[in-house]
Amino acid sequence: MLLGLILVLLTAAGCLLFAFHPAWFPIPISAEALAYDRQFTWTLWICGIIFVAAQLLLAFTVIRHRKRPSAVSRHGHRGLEITWLSATATLFIALSVLGSRTWAKIPNRTPGEEIIEVHAYQFAWSFRYPGADGRFGHTSIDQISDAGGNPVGIDPEDRSGKDDIVTATLRIPANRDVLLLLHSRDVIHDFFVRELRTKQDIVPGMEIPLQIHVDRPGQYEIACAELCGLGHSQMRSVLIVMAPDQYDQWKKQH
Repeated sequence: MLLGLILVLLTAAGCLLFAFHPAWFPIPISAEALAYDRQFTWTLWICGIIFVAAQLLLAFTVIRHRKRPSAVSRHGHRGLEITWLSATATLFIALSVLGSRTWAKIPNRTPGEEIIEVHAYQFAWSFRYPGADGRFGHTSIDQISDAGGNPVGIDPEDRSGKDDIVTATLRIPANRDVLLLLHSRDVIHDFFVRELRTKQDIVPGMEIPLQIHVDRPGQYEIACAELCGLGHSQMRSVLIVMAPDQYDQWKKQH
């Protein structure tokens, strides 16, 4: 009897999470983030309904048969077990397919989009923009100098790189497609912005594209979400989403 009542109370407490609608995530700032939240909500409701039904059925069984343990069957029901297994597999596969449309999107370069290089290294971020010529200058590991103000290793002899813009914060325009080209100098890092619902590993020796389109101007934290050394917790930067005209003006000034 007591066990059955405890199960009912725990189930009721779990339902309060739906009744009071807690803030599961910070605000979404892109269409992909909204799709992620929508998928999470669907999954939460489906799992919540199954959880409540299973716990109430268990509590009913415990309370009803507390004085008649012999009335409860101790043998499995093969048909019922196959039905539950099939239903669970179908539900899991369906949710996975629906969610894959968001997280498995392959970024493609589109005309007119902003292309920005993201360079991760222990334990900081650098961001490079092409200058007025629209081209990135050549880089070399031998030219990298954090103390000398050249964290991405731009070759000083390459005229295309003389107008490149290198910053410690990432500025992008709102309501425009932006393609980030992710690079790591040393170990595996991870580009993570909560409001984008985006986590992308950055592997040394690879250029990894990440396409984003942010709808809401503001400032958002960039963190490394992959343990990369003793200073991992300090590897942070800021994503500044600006109005398009302000962004264009900022690039002209630099």
